[in-house]
Amino acid sequence: MGEELSEKLGEELSEELGEELGEELSEEMGEELSEQQQQEGEGCSGVAGPGQSTEEPAAALPAAVRAQIERNRQRALLLRQARAASQPYPSASARSQAGAARLRVPGRAVDTGGGFLLEEADDEEEAAARRVVHTPAPVMKADYLQCGECGRRFMDSYLSATFDLAVCDACRDNEGKHQLVSRTEAKTEFLLKDCDLDGREPALRFVLRKNPHNPRWGDMKLYLRLQVEGRSLDVWGGEEALQEAREQRHHGRDRRQQKRFNNKSCAWR
Repeated sequence: MGEELSEKLGEELSEELGEELGEELSEEMGEELSEQQQQEGEGCSGVAGPGQSTEEPAAALPAAVRAQIERNRQRALLLRQARAASQPYPSASARSQAGAARLRVPGRAVDTGGGFLLEEADDEEEAAARRVVHTPAPVMKADYLQCGECGRRFMDSYLSATFDLAVCDACRDNEGKHQLVSRTEAKTEFLLKDCDLDGREPALRFVLRKNPHNPRWGDMKLYLRLQVEGRSLDVWGGEEALQEAREQRHHGRDRRQQKRFNNKSCAWR
């Protein structure tokens, strides 16, 4: 209702302003034209002398005409501003055209049913970059962990947050049992398979690091040496069985190398 009333009032105001300005302009232009015609008649009534030419060069517009043109231009601008002020809201046809233009959404879009369209995310990397990572809640004093090395109670540490190992940062041994080993080293040194690392429950935790040899090769999976050793003992049944399997693989590797050398020596002969 408010928009219809504003439109009606704007149309009535613009019509009244247009009629008043039109009447004033017509009266003033009529008076000026009559005065110019009288002046031209008086100038033409004289007889040209023998030394005068009847064809005079066209003179510039008089100052009065230029002033009237400027006044007309200013009134036209005022009329346009008055019409714009009387109609602050676009008409129904303009709104429908604007709405139709906004509905032309390029690319794939999903109708949410709420009055707007939602574009689908085409780039998975951007979606992953916008993924929110929620930090864990602070640990209460009653939930403090107890270090398995020194027995001191602590709130948080790198090993507990990354590998779920109750060891404080002060007791962390980066060069010993808490050293990080690569997936290849875990498979060659501890004789583990992919199913032993990922398939057995619970799956071993790891951290991702850039490959130092070539960053374009992909990220490396680094495991905790202590947990890899424990998984290896569970798979092979003990330290003795693991050592025996290592010796067998070592002897088998030596036999294969010797056989390959013998085949090459026979080919040379």
